[in-house]
Amino acid sequence: MLSDGTTEEKSSVRSASSGPAAEERQAPLRSYKLYVAGKDIEGDGWVYTVSGRSLLEDVFTSVTLKRTLEQDAESDAAQHPYVVGRCAIAGDDALDLASEAAAAAAPGWAAFPLERRMRLGHRFREELERRRDEFIEMLIAEAHPAKLARWEHSSLLQIFSEESLGWYQEQMHTEFRHGDRRLIVRRQPDGVVAFNPPQNAPLPSAALGVLCLMSGNAVVMRAPRSIALSTMWLMRDVVAPILEELDAPPGTLNALCANPKQTLDRWIDSPLIDDIFYIGGSQEGLRFEQQCVAKGKKAILELAGNDSVVVWSDADIPKAVEAITEAFYGSGQICMVPNGVLVHPAVADELLAELKEQVKRIRPGYPEEEDVLLSPVRRSERFFRLLNQALDQGGSLVTGGRRMEVDGTPSDTGVFLQPTVVRVDGLARARDFDIVREETFFPLIPVIVAEPAADQELLARFVDFTNSNPYGLRNSLWARSEDVIDTFVRQVTNGGLLKINDSHMGCVPYLPTHGGTGLTGGAFGEANYPMLKTSHLQGVSIARDVSPYEAVFGA
Repeated sequence: MLSDGTTEEKSSVRSASSGPAAEERQAPLRSYKLYVAGKDIEGDGWVYTVSGRSLLEDVFTSVTLKRTLEQDAESDAAQHPYVVGRCAIAGDDALDLASEAAAAAAPGWAAFPLERRMRLGHRFREELERRRDEFIEMLIAEAHPAKLARWEHSSLLQIFSEESLGWYQEQMHTEFRHGDRRLIVRRQPDGVVAFNPPQNAPLPSAALGVLCLMSGNAVVMRAPRSIALSTMWLMRDVVAPILEELDAPPGTLNALCANPKQTLDRWIDSPLIDDIFYIGGSQEGLRFEQQCVAKGKKAILELAGNDSVVVWSDADIPKAVEAITEAFYGSGQICMVPNGVLVHPAVADELLAELKEQVKRIRPGYPEEEDVLLSPVRRSERFFRLLNQALDQGGSLVTGGRRMEVDGTPSDTGVFLQPTVVRVDGLARARDFDIVREETFFPLIPVIVAEPAADQELLARFVDFTNSNPYGLRNSLWARSEDVIDTFVRQVTNGGLLKINDSHMGCVPYLPTHGGTGLTGGAFGEANYPMLKTSHLQGVSIARDVSPYEAVFGA
C-alpha cells in the first residue's frame, strides 16, 4: 500500500539473468510523489531505484535498466523485478512551494509546547522499533549490507533513546529562581530548516531531520536524486503520519526528490529558508558555508572525517584491532569509521600481525547475506593512486591492495576492494602521505609507527598529531594507563567526539553522533546535536514586585 492510497503492481516478467531477484514474480512497486503542505503532488517525471543486489548479480541488466529509465521514465523497464521503487522529481516551482509551505507552518509548530514536540521523538523511536525489518529492507535495497543496516538502525535507537531525549529536553528549557524573579534559559527554533542528506547514507542521515522538527522548526527534506527511495519512505510513511497524530500544521514537513545544485541554489536565494543542514564533501561544504553566511543563513555542516585511532603500548591489542577493522565496514564509505592508526612502536609489530589476521573476517557478498561487511566500490581509480603513491614514498603493504569478486576471489575486474593496510614508519613525515593527510573513503588505512622515544615525549607528540589534524570528527584511544587516558582526555581538543577503549563508530546515549571541527564542521564546527544546532539561546526574566530603578542601581 502506498502513502497516497494507491498500489502499483509489477507485471510478471522473466529476466535473462539468474538468481532469486531475477525470478518471475509479482511485487508492489513503492511509488512516492512529492510531499508538500501535507499533500502528495505530481512531479516532473520519475527517478527509479534499482536493487543493490542487481548490480552484483547482473550488472549489465541493472545498468541498462537505469539508463533506459533515465531516458524514458514511463518505459516498460519499470516493470522489471530489479526495480524496487520510484520517486517523483521536483522542479523549481515545487521547490518554492515547499519552502512557502514550511514558512507558513513554522510559527504554528513552534508554538506547540516543547513536551508535545518531544512526543515526536518518542513516537519516532516506537515506529523505528516496530518497523525494524522494513527499515533494514530499505537499506538492503540500496546496497547496504544487512549487518551494517542493523547497526544503522540501532544507532538511531540510541539517538532517540529515552536517556538522549530527556537530555535534549533539559538543554532546550531550564528554569531558575533568583529572588523575585523566575529566570528561563531556553532555545528557540530558527524557523525553516532545509536538509540535504548524502548519497552514501540518506536514510539514517535524513532521520536527523526529526530532531530539527522537535526543536520547533519546519523542515524541507531533499531526497538525493540518485538514491531517493529510502528518504521518501522515512519522511512520507514514518514521520508524516506521526506529525498528523500530533496535529502539526500542514507544511511542518515537506519531502521531495530534486537535483542537488538546483535545490541548494534555490534554498540559498530563498528568504524563507533560515538554516541549511548540508552533508557532503569538505571543499564543497566550506564554499557552501561562505555562500550561506553571505546570505544571512546558518549553515550546519557535516563534512568529511579523517579519524585517528591511537594505540598505546599497554593497549588491549585484539580489542583495539577490532575497532581498527571498523575502517573497512561498508568499504570505508562511512564518514565516522577510522581513517588512520597511530601506534606506539613497542607494540607495532604485534598490532599489525593481529590486524592482518582480523581482516580475514571482513568479506564481500550480496547485501542481504549475513556477515557481509564490504560494499561495492564503483570508482576505484583514486584508491589505487593513493596506494601506489604511499608505496612509492616508502610505505609498505601489510595486506590487501587488489580488487576482488563477490565471492572474495582476487580479480582485476572485481567491484570490491580488499581491506588494505599500509605501514608508514615515522610520525615526522606521516602527513607527506596523502593516505594520512586526506580522507580516503575506501577500505584503505595507514598504520603510522612512531619513532622510538621516551613515553612522556611520545605521548605529547601523539596528542599534538591528533590536535593538528585539519579534520575533526572522531578520535579514539586504546590504553590501560589512567595517566595516559587522563592526559589524552584533557589535552585533545580536536573533533566532536572522543572514544576511549571503545568502538570507534558505535553510538551511545547522551553523546553526539555527528559534528566536528575544522574540515569536518567548518568555521563553527563542534559536536552536532541537531535539536540544539537548529535553535538559538534566549534568556527570559519574569519578575514580580521589582523596582526597575532598584534593579539597576540597588544591586
